[in-house]
Amino acid sequence: MDNTGRSTSWERIQRGVKDTERLIGQKQYNMAMVRARQTLEYMVRCLGERACIVDGDLVDTIDELYKGKWISKSTCEHYHKIRTIGNKAVHEGNDNAYDANQAYHLLSQEVYVFADQYASRRTRGSSGGRSASASRTRSGSARRRRRKKGIGPQEVIRILIPVLLVVLLLIVIRLFTSGSDENDPGASTSPAATYTEPSTEPVTMESETVPETEPESAEAADVVYRTTDVLNVRADPSTNNDRIGQIPADTVVDYVSDYDENWAIITYEGQEAYVSKEFLTAE
Repeated sequence: MDNTGRSTSWERIQRGVKDTERLIGQKQYNMAMVRARQTLEYMVRCLGERACIVDGDLVDTIDELYKGKWISKSTCEHYHKIRTIGNKAVHEGNDNAYDANQAYHLLSQEVYVFADQYASRRTRGSSGGRSASASRTRSGSARRRRRKKGIGPQEVIRILIPVLLVVLLLIVIRLFTSGSDENDPGASTSPAATYTEPSTEPVTMESETVPETEPESAEAADVVYRTTDVLNVRADPSTNNDRIGQIPADTVVDYVSDYDENWAIITYEGQEAYVSKEFLTAE
């Protein structure tokens, strides 16, 4: 494509950006999104011709340009975003102001990336430079117009949530503080600890009932313990120690007392020894 063709292409793309901005100013948001997609399609076709990509729809051409490193990843994402917004406007009749402004912002940003990649140095140096400055000014004014629309519900919620949390925290602190103040006087005036008369009778009752443990030991002495299997006798209550003897199964042992829940103390060959309670049965 010669310089005349490049200049004509660049002017057509610039006209598409201006039409998009004008339609947004007239609140024709649906038409603005459609115009943005048309301008994008022309830009992609120009790049596709230079990259020798002839066949394929808009989606495939954008992806092939990215794979061939003709456009960057961010440019590829912006192209697809403009395409999606435009398709939604064409097929679903979308007339949303935010989507229209987003399509215009992305288009005006990518137009000058396209100029650096495609247009000649002369075009970028003359009309391209002035148009870039004007487009950036228009983009800034569009952003200012969006800011003048006021604070949205989501921004109001983000502001109110921290304020409500602070208020709730102050209420909780106040409740705990008042509760501790009310409890202090009662703690210092309790007279219950000054009465000592009822404590004398239980002492004498406890001293009278202490000797009642002897019948239990006498009853325990009548219990006969017999081995249920060959029983190892050890000097200490642990299987890690060497055994000092064995008692055959079905043998009555000289039971002394329990050592713990697993071991019992018996008399074995005139000395105290330890056996496992697992192999003892009481009769």
